[in-house]
Parts: sequence; C-alpha cells; structure tokens
Amino acid sequence: MEEDKKGPGFVVKDKRLFAESGEARSAEDQTTPATEEPKPVSPEAAQSGKVDESNYPPINFTNFVLSLSTSAFFHFGDFPDPEGGKTQKNLPAAKQTIDILDMFNEKTKGNLNENEINLIQSVLYELKLRYVKEKA
Repeated sequence: MEEDKKGPGFVVKDKRLFAESGEARSAEDQTTPATEEPKPVSPEAAQSGKVDESNYPPINFTNFVLSLSTSAFFHFGDFPDPEGGKTQKNLPAAKQTIDILDMFNEKTKGNLNENEINLIQSVLYELKLRYVKEKA
C-alpha cells in the first residue's frame, strides 16, 4: 500500500457559519487541508523574539491541561531548567499548578466530553499522588 506523500491524510472541517469578517461562509470555505506538525523553536530564535507563531500547537482543552501538568512536573524537578541545566524542586509552585487544574476541573463541570473528563481527572490524580509523595 502506497502512502500519499502530499499531506497528513486528513481534513479539518471548519463548521463555523460565519467568517472572521462576519460574512456567511460557503460550504467550500468550510473544508481546509490540515497543516504539518509544528517545527521546534530554537532557544536563540525564542530569545530574539523572531518566533513564527504558526509553529505552536493549537490552543484547546487537551493541550492546556497537558501544558499545566508539564509545568507541575517541572516544579517537581523532573525537567532541568533551560538556562541553567539544573533541576530544582519548587513544591509550592507545583501545588499552585495542581490547585489551578483542580479549580479548572470544578469550573468546567457539565461542559466537558467524556475524554476531557477522563484526561483532567487522571492528570489531577497523578499530580496529587506525586505531591503527597514529594511532601513526605
């Protein structure tokens, strides 16, 4: 079976009825091909401020929750500081990030689908257990 090398192989359908300008959209405008994976940004480009914003992942519920959980793991000392290369524990910052996720979970009740509910609850469970372990 030969793979199509032209694109990622899926289509993103924009179901919004109106364009950004406020005009009604035609059915043809509602189908756009998906873009490629974001390219990594070098630290030099990030510091210079010349970062192409199209390289960042889309902002959605899943990416937001995973971003906050990664931040908590950073505060647990799982990742080295990008500038110094050393790992540092900051349990108050980790607790604050967990509290933010907990608050976010409470405020979004009734507005999440089953996958989103499972994601945030499993992330919170894992982070809370880790916090208790680190605190002991």
